[in-house]
Order: sequence, then C-alpha cells, then structure tokens
Amino acid sequence: MTLNLSQTVAEFLEKNAEQRFTARQIAEWIFATYPDECREKQSRSTATVNPLDNDSAVIQQLVAEIGSQRPRLQKKNQNIKTTEGRPRKYYYTTQEDMDEVKNAETKASEQKAYVKEHDLYPLLSDFLWSELNIYSKRIDEKRSRNSRGPNGNRWLYPDLVGMEDLSADWHQEIKDCVKQYADKKTKLWSFEVKILINRSNVREVFFQTVSNSSWANFGYLVAGEVEGADTLKELRMLSALHGIGFIRLNIDNPAESEIMIPANEKQEVDWNTANRLAEENRDFLEYVKLIRHFYQTGDVKEGDWDV
Repeated sequence: MTLNLSQTVAEFLEKNAEQRFTARQIAEWIFATYPDECREKQSRSTATVNPLDNDSAVIQQLVAEIGSQRPRLQKKNQNIKTTEGRPRKYYYTTQEDMDEVKNAETKASEQKAYVKEHDLYPLLSDFLWSELNIYSKRIDEKRSRNSRGPNGNRWLYPDLVGMEDLSADWHQEIKDCVKQYADKKTKLWSFEVKILINRSNVREVFFQTVSNSSWANFGYLVAGEVEGADTLKELRMLSALHGIGFIRLNIDNPAESEIMIPANEKQEVDWNTANRLAEENRDFLEYVKLIRHFYQTGDVKEGDWDV
C-alpha cells in the first residue's frame, strides 16, 4: 500500500491536537507505524546521490518531504500550524490566534511545570553571553516607583538589558587612551521577552519593544515560539521600518537560539530616556552604575551581572 504522506501527517497531528512535533519526530512515528509502506517507498526509490539504503536515509527522506509539502498541507487544513525558527514544529489547533496567546500565558501562570516568561530570562542570558559576549541584567518592573500612576510607566522597561564590552581584546594602552578621550567602548542592548508571538499579538509586542528599547544601541524582541510565516513576515516588515531585531529563543537548547532578524544599531544612547528609567527603576539604576564603573575602572564586575 502506497503511503499518503500528507494525509498521514494531518491525521497524526489532529489525533495529537495542541502538541508540537518536529518533522523528524513525525517522520520517526510514520516509520515505526507504517513499516511496510516505508519499505515499499524504499524499494521504489531510484535515487543515486542519496540512496534510501538504510533506515536513517528513509527517515531523512520523510523529513524532507514533510517540509516540502508543508505549504500545501496548511492550505488544505487551516487548523495545522507551524512555528518558525529551528527546529520548525508542526501542530493541530482549533484555537484562534489570540486564544493561543492567552492560553499560553494562563498555563504559564497556573502550572508549575509549564514554561513561564520568567523561565526564559536565564536562557536568554546564557545565549547572550555564550554567543555574543554580552553581559546582561534583569530589569524587574516590581522594583519601580510607579510615581506617574498605574499606567504611567507602561511599556517603559525592557525585561533584560545588556552591555557589550568592545574593549575586551584591546591592548591596555588603547584602553587607557580611550578612557582619557571618553571614546565609546561599549554598546548597550535592550530585550523584550515573550512566550509566544503569532498574528494576533505581533504588532502589540513589537511596538512594546520599540517603546522600551528606544534608549539603547540595539533593541530586540525575543520569543520562545513564533507561529506562522505571516508572523515572521510582519516582523521583518516592522523591523525594516523601526530597526528592532528578533531573536528566536530555543527553550530546549539555548545554544541553538538564533537572531532571525538583526537589529539596526543606533549610534548614540538616548541618555534622556535612560535617565527616566533610572529614576523610576532601581534595577536600571544599578545597570547604569555598572556601566559607569566599567568606564571608570575597566572592571566589568562580573558577579553583579546575571552572567
């Protein structure tokens, strides 16, 4: 019996609604569940460059075909969705986009085992340090004065801030010279973190990032998951207009996180806006103190950063 791959994938995802699977996980399930059909596929193959001469090759071929059939699969079944980034995940859901965001946030607040936004902060810090050599610090909005009323500081604070030491590999004489001339030897970063971004909340969270990252050299929106090619397309369009970048954070393996959209660099820090944040939030004030200490002494004080 010939394997109808598209139909088989759709039925598998519907049977396991709301669960997310990579193409490889689906392919491995198909190989285990339909061994005769997979053997027939193997026997009919005439490939010479990548021959289907073992189980691993057959599974890899299934992975490739699942990926190539994705647009047609989603067009035929509107309830099948995919995440963007590495690795792409497939899932079946009857939820509307806004409901997906609300449910993700609700589960995060109610279930201890569920990934919460706060769980992403240390993962992001690890990625920033290991991949970009950026020292990061958490900005806790609960440490704010809120002197301007309940919504006076709305969208004012990012979730994390960072400092990139441009002088890390400089000769000591160059470091001393820059100190005397007050030239730039850091770049300041700002990060807004979300669990899930899809078509329903993409513009809201993007402009939240624009608002609370306007002071920094680099501003980034970060998400554990981004659902749908249309969402990523919207992010690219907005980024071209406003310069905010996007990082897809791999929760299972932070080292495989990726900068999907690079941010545009602002040449100067907006110190007037930074002053507003420092006046209202003690964490941000500590961040500024760490930067000042670095400029005065050349000492990063690593113990005072999150990494």
